[in-house]
Amino acid sequence: MIVFPNCKINIGLSITGKRQDGYHNIESVMIPVGWHESLEVHAGKSENKTKPPRRETTIDKVHYYEYGNKIPGDPSSNLCIKVFNLLEEWYTLPETSIHLLKTLPMGAGLGAGSSDAAHCLKALKDYYDLNISNEDAKVLLSKIGSDCPFFWENKAKFVFGTGTNEKPISLSLEGWHILIVHPNISVSTKEAYAGVKPQSPRLDLSMLESLPIESWQECVFNDFEESVFPQYPILKSIKENLIKNGAVYASMSGSGSAIYGLFDSVPGIPKEFEQYTYWVGTF
Repeated sequence: MIVFPNCKINIGLSITGKRQDGYHNIESVMIPVGWHESLEVHAGKSENKTKPPRRETTIDKVHYYEYGNKIPGDPSSNLCIKVFNLLEEWYTLPETSIHLLKTLPMGAGLGAGSSDAAHCLKALKDYYDLNISNEDAKVLLSKIGSDCPFFWENKAKFVFGTGTNEKPISLSLEGWHILIVHPNISVSTKEAYAGVKPQSPRLDLSMLESLPIESWQECVFNDFEESVFPQYPILKSIKENLIKNGAVYASMSGSGSAIYGLFDSVPGIPKEFEQYTYWVGTF
């Protein structure tokens, strides 16, 4: 079974306080975006692979094959393997192969790893015909990462708390164009949080749907920009360039380092963006 894990963007992100457990409370609106990669699951071990994987790992019942961009770190910490192992606490699963073609940038604030985890769970559920409720799926995914539950339903949501609490929001960007630029810089979540100062939200983002997009640039902010831009001035420059080239709204996504712009028509690609990774699409 093949699924296509997509990324997301954050429209506004307020860091409202630091918790006793060391995490931060946030408020944000997350929107799914069509930029995606590919993930396949099937029973047994793959013996005849059409293309040699970048990395191949076997851990207990899981045979994991990685293609495309290299994911840093020990493969045993891979989120898809973690999903399988957590699912094994509920079900007895057979030996399984997971193939991941990694094409989305990492450390970009686009939720690529979280999406891989959620889509891997979806694929395993459907492939093995497992009776998993939406509530149970989100509980499992919340153990993997704060963005993971969002990708289970993959719809526009207002998220709060550590990011795992969510409620639907009637926000549609249908017809709008998006340009996402990743300057091949990774910003770790720990690094981004190190410089933030929690504050009361400057805007109730749960009401974002009531504001015209044309007004967002003046009132919808990502608090991480205040700590990340001074460390990586190129990110601020990209945002300014997007606005200069017609973006109605531009922002950093999540804790960075991807910057996106929303356009009311097909955007042109500034020459200086050609050295970066970028994606153009519609909602």
